[in-house]
Amino acid sequence: MFDLKGYGWMLWEGLAMTLTVGACALLLAVVMGLLGAWGKLARNPAARLAASTYTTVIRGIPELLLLLIVFYGTPTLLQKLAETMGHDIRVDFNAFTAGVMTLGFIYGAFATEVFRGAFLAVPRGQVEAAYACGMSRALAFRRVMLPQIWRFALPGLGNVWMVLIKATALVSVIQLDDLMRKSFIAMGVTKLPFDFFFVAAMMYLGITAVSMIGQQQIERWANRGVQRA
Repeated sequence: MFDLKGYGWMLWEGLAMTLTVGACALLLAVVMGLLGAWGKLARNPAARLAASTYTTVIRGIPELLLLLIVFYGTPTLLQKLAETMGHDIRVDFNAFTAGVMTLGFIYGAFATEVFRGAFLAVPRGQVEAAYACGMSRALAFRRVMLPQIWRFALPGLGNVWMVLIKATALVSVIQLDDLMRKSFIAMGVTKLPFDFFFVAAMMYLGITAVSMIGQQQIERWANRGVQRA
């Protein structure tokens, strides 16, 4: 139906980059989410303030603007700071690193709320029972809380992944060869915008469909043995 003029391979290369960026950013988002949830639930006021500031600031600024600040603005800022100290340096950020870090930090703020809700969903009585059995806080967290936290967090993390993988299209503006940028390049050569953008849209839709099936399977596995009221 669609004649891609021999440039279809570019879309597959772009798809591989999109999935790589998305997977790496999700890992970073999970780490940031766990740290953010710990901060929000900590007794230390400074930790709570830091976590709340992180989620508020990150969720309040457009994703594209944050990406541009990190990739274009931060190197310039570092160069100016170096000049004030008498150093003449050139700072360049790798597009892949900048894209992964920005998306990871952004969606880490959303993962923070997912993990915070998962922490609160674990019955307090189970934790107290673990302490009563002589478990340390670290052992109780690893054996009692963490398995249940993952189970409660899976639906929310699945939603974070769905949104994150679509947001990877933003990295095309910093010249990273993801699916969106490859589509632009192929479209510019062939002058077939509808064909390439439609196929790219179907690829994103395919990722979402496969992810939904995978999420259902993982949730079913995580909930094995759990009685439903």
